Amino acid sequence: MRKRLKTIIPSIPLSLTVFISGLLLVNTVTAGHVVLALLLALLIPQVARRLEREFAHIGTLRPLPKLVLVMLHDIVRANINVARLVLGRGADIHPGWVWVPLDLTNIHGITALASLITLTPGTVSAELSDDRQYILIHALHLDDPEALIEEIKTRYEAPLKEIFP
Repeated sequence: MRKRLKTIIPSIPLSLTVFISGLLLVNTVTAGHVVLALLLALLIPQVARRLEREFAHIGTLRPLPKLVLVMLHDIVRANINVARLVLGRGADIHPGWVWVPLDLTNIHGITALASLITLTPGTVSAELSDDRQYILIHALHLDDPEALIEEIKTRYEAPLKEIFP
């Protein structure tokens, strides 16, 4: 019986979340809304269980406080630099693209790196190569691509490699 239930509902928490979210998204709760939310609650976990899963393996959280401080410092510094560029003469802006080689192999670490890069004003992570060995970054002002690569690797990727081995 338990195995049959697991086949129908592979993830009870996911099904409950989908069901409740489905009902919260509508203004009124009718029989049709309940049926639709129930169908979604049964179908979405079926699709989700077929997706490739890669679980996060956490190494050590020791570098996390320093990484947060570095990130906050970089966000403030980048906001000031972007404001100077935007409010100054437009001719001083030299946007560019750069592929950053990755030492991170854990997809959760790569996702965290892409998020940190995008959180910093003036840079956006745009693409991850199919082999997960490079991430494409757009910079609002790119004078020295090698310096940007080195900054990303030392300030963000190195601590993330310890957190996500």
